[in-house]
Amino acid sequence: MQPGTTRVNPSEETIKPSTQPVQNAAERVIGIVRRFLLVMGVLLIGVYVAARIHAEVASRLALRQFSKAEQKDPAPNNAPGAAPGTKHNIDFSLWSMKRITAYEESLSKQFAAPLAVLEIPKISLEVPVFDGTDDVTLNRGVGRITGTARPGYGGNVGIAGHRDGFFRGLKDVVVGDRIELKTPARTETYRVDQIRIVKPTDVQVLEDRSIPSLTLVTCYPFYFIGNAPQRYIVRATAPDDSLNRKASIQAGSMLAKIKNKEKTP
Repeated sequence: MQPGTTRVNPSEETIKPSTQPVQNAAERVIGIVRRFLLVMGVLLIGVYVAARIHAEVASRLALRQFSKAEQKDPAPNNAPGAAPGTKHNIDFSLWSMKRITAYEESLSKQFAAPLAVLEIPKISLEVPVFDGTDDVTLNRGVGRITGTARPGYGGNVGIAGHRDGFFRGLKDVVVGDRIELKTPARTETYRVDQIRIVKPTDVQVLEDRSIPSLTLVTCYPFYFIGNAPQRYIVRATAPDDSLNRKASIQAGSMLAKIKNKEKTP
């Protein structure tokens, strides 16, 4: 023993338990969790990609069906399930996952033929317009608001759509943008002249105007979580040409009959 050193009694040394087994177990658990999350992530991505592919293929097939029906007969085709799709692929980049899933599920259901096709070139939107605004209908396309004019019959055509689906792009529409409403008989052109935010109870925006018009309605704010408290309104009018004036006059009496029929229980 060297001078000045203190001898330690081995019996007095503190014996610390080994933590190595616990650390190994923790690492194994973490590894299992990582692999599980990776597998789940791959599965979710696969479901998302499958939904997009399925929707795009269905849209292309539906567009061809509509084109063939239009060439054979200018009158509306009431065959169940017929629906125009988009000549542009549907852009799901702004859609919520919930709306994409709902759209795919709606493709398996039977629908009456659409009344028209709504096109907004500014946002590359082309979507079928069905009759009514129930959830299933709005998952498949956009819908004519009951009580408003029917496409091709003059008056004010009210159309509703989901803010996290087909009508998400309305946030990028500005005054002056062109909107087209295509029916088997003709294509009507409108120009956006008003953009408003109103309460859900404000139905004056759906009233007829002095010239043929179009009113698009969706919930607002666009990225609000839950039931949105307001409505985003895009209003457009048709050019005051002789063709539109003639169509409006010819459709006047028929439009009144349709509205009376809808009000009858």
